[in-house]
Amino acid sequence: MSPQVPLDDPADPRLADYVRLREVTLRRLLEEEHGLFIAEGDKVIRRAADAGCEPRSFLLAPRWLDSLADVLAQWPDVPVYVVSEELAEQVTGFHVHRGALASYRRRPRVPLQQLLNEDVRRIAIFDDIVDHTNVGAGFRAAAAMGVELVLVTPTCADPLYRRSIKVSMGTVFQVPWTRLDSWPGDLAQLQDRGFVAAAFALTDDSITLDELVARNDERLALIFGTEGHGLKPHVLEKADLAVRIPMAGGVDSLNVASSAAVAFYATRPMS
Repeated sequence: MSPQVPLDDPADPRLADYVRLREVTLRRLLEEEHGLFIAEGDKVIRRAADAGCEPRSFLLAPRWLDSLADVLAQWPDVPVYVVSEELAEQVTGFHVHRGALASYRRRPRVPLQQLLNEDVRRIAIFDDIVDHTNVGAGFRAAAAMGVELVLVTPTCADPLYRRSIKVSMGTVFQVPWTRLDSWPGDLAQLQDRGFVAAAFALTDDSITLDELVARNDERLALIFGTEGHGLKPHVLEKADLAVRIPMAGGVDSLNVASSAAVAFYATRPMS
């Protein structure tokens, strides 16, 4: 069993991984510097463990010690900081309503070339999506609809930020993904391997999602842009197609995560 360490001082340096979790800029710098990410909630902690992620520490209210005992037993040398839910709120800056957090080590980034194997037929690309909730929801949709690979561009929000992980329900650990080095330059690597780059955008020359499905392309890379302005012109120039989802009721567009879910379902391989 992992060593249980009761703590009652919010300034204890052993709690540094969990400080001010709602401050996005601070957390990005801290997590990048120390190569960590935070999992919130028992289900997400368990899914991270099931995916083979290596914990640095656990921060748990006493009520979670028994239900997470099997997870803790996998890492007998990793400390378990046992705190009250009030102290957890003091440290993190918000009410940790599930009373369960864990700090995990980030894995080294995998180059795109290593992820492009012959079995990959559907790729999602999230370009410059800055809302962590949308990134998490996009990953959850990708996992649910059988997307085999997710790529995020250099300016996209961090899929391993606490909020992204939580909204994804831990599916960010399930779907292979990586951050691209060059965008849209890396798109050429996909096209060279036979992927049709389909950019979702409201342009005059766009085809409908139904028309895209009717093409029955064997390999598709589906590209989704930032919430406000969508995909930039230089990205659309590199894509093979622009695609729109027809709308009714005077609605011009969907939330980006909703659009992605619709597109993933419509274009899922049928065999």
